Amino acid sequence: MKASSGSVEPQLISPHGGQLINLITEGQRRDELISETQELPKWTLTPRQLCDIEQIITGAFSPLRGFMNCNDYENVRDDMRLSDGTLWPMPIVLDMPAEKSETLKSGNRLALMHPEGTLIAVITINDLWKPDRAEEAQKVFNTTDAGHPGVDSLMNRTHSIYIGGEIEAVTSSQHHTYSGLRHTPSQLRNLFNQLGWSRIVAFQTRNPMHRAHVELTRRAAEQVKANLLIHPVVGLTRPGDVEYHTRVRCYKAVIDGYPQNSATLSLLQLAMRMGGPREAVWHAIVRKNYGCTHFIVGRDHAGPGNDANGNPYYGPYDAQELVEKYHDELGIRVVTFQEVVYEGNSDRYMTRDELPENAQIMNLSGTELRNRLQSGADIPAWFSYPDVIKELRKSYPPLEKRGFNILITGLPGSGKSTLGKVLEEKLLEDGSRPVTTLDGAIDADAATLIARESAKNGGAIITEASSASSDDARAEVETYGIFIQTHLSTAPEVCDSRTRTNAASKSKPDTPSDKTEIVIDTATVSPADAAQQVMDYLSNKELISA
Repeated sequence: MKASSGSVEPQLISPHGGQLINLITEGQRRDELISETQELPKWTLTPRQLCDIEQIITGAFSPLRGFMNCNDYENVRDDMRLSDGTLWPMPIVLDMPAEKSETLKSGNRLALMHPEGTLIAVITINDLWKPDRAEEAQKVFNTTDAGHPGVDSLMNRTHSIYIGGEIEAVTSSQHHTYSGLRHTPSQLRNLFNQLGWSRIVAFQTRNPMHRAHVELTRRAAEQVKANLLIHPVVGLTRPGDVEYHTRVRCYKAVIDGYPQNSATLSLLQLAMRMGGPREAVWHAIVRKNYGCTHFIVGRDHAGPGNDANGNPYYGPYDAQELVEKYHDELGIRVVTFQEVVYEGNSDRYMTRDELPENAQIMNLSGTELRNRLQSGADIPAWFSYPDVIKELRKSYPPLEKRGFNILITGLPGSGKSTLGKVLEEKLLEDGSRPVTTLDGAIDADAATLIARESAKNGGAIITEASSASSDDARAEVETYGIFIQTHLSTAPEVCDSRTRTNAASKSKPDTPSDKTEIVIDTATVSPADAAQQVMDYLSNKELISA
């Protein structure tokens, strides 16, 4: 582990960061904004936009004063700089559907609403444009592969029109949990002053903390003679990550293990893009704004993992190298490190460069940890702490106690409803858990929500949808339970003959995603046999009795 290279430590703007943007209005102006909202067009912010706007308003994204206009966006996309030359690596934009933006133009004002119906802010529109999202993906993420979660979100879940402009805000957030652990940059700087901390090293994480993470953070704090800020992301992270309520309980379980007055915990409502090197630079700037003087950048920082061929999207130390490149202008000193591993012969954690010859390296991958949680197997004491494992076991019980969602996809007339009814009967016969079937008339978002909640509570739920929505449903359900897509690959002409219409032929092709677990052609398989294929899959996965 080492501090960032260079013979001279980069000059910090102040002991706790530089000038913060604060876009909260008060008094008469606040009342005027609320009153004005009644006459303004409104836009309900998406989950990502809610995270972004909170960080804009509170100054975590300083020097941004709103969502980027086209000039700033293109400069950031191409050169990692705002149009005035300020280093900024990640586009922060307000995206909207084309039909919603048709009546808007430069100079208009738009009310930005919380999903609960309250006003967050008003934006004065500077410009509107249709971006080339493929170009953005290639330049920001260095790939257009939709297997990259940032690219997938950009290409498949981001609206086609971008809107830029400065905002005036009446509130920064609307959270109902962890009030004592959520801080604005100004509040966190004040806390550091109250604690008498002048050097603070921040640790970014989107995972539960185990012994290796604690060892790493202790080493970082000791090396740079700083106090430690554990600053986990609780906004949007990678689909399939441990949900943040469980993670927060894990963080609280380890924080008391640090020496007194050496570490504190604060939650960051950030929407990650999993952008690897660029994201590491972004995270460093954000932590500078929160008042930190040092920031840990680890191996494969903010990396999204591997592509479909098993190749990593970024090199293990690409993020460290890019942060080092901007070392002199970041305004925060970066601490880099090699992977920390457990060495069995000496019964202690070491970095890779410290390992002796013939070292007994012991490791437990994320996959192996999940497998042990699912099977109820022991998790070694050298890997984690009893209180952390206790929290993980509560949220991730063994497979036989976890709920699951069977999503049936296929063209109209492929037999989705018929298969669903037969499956329901077979699962009720099995009797291992409550069973619910939702027909295709239910809104897809509502069906996904119900499926997620059923999975959380150990139930079996059968839903229907198009394959296009399967990845979204999977991400929601797999936070708590098991997701199984069963695709009916029946040909359109067979489907049409069953319904005496040409509904299937007129439909968009419904091809299974690359994650689909079961594919059945109901032209050659009876409903009973198709249902038995699904039951056999569930039995093999130990989700039902054999």
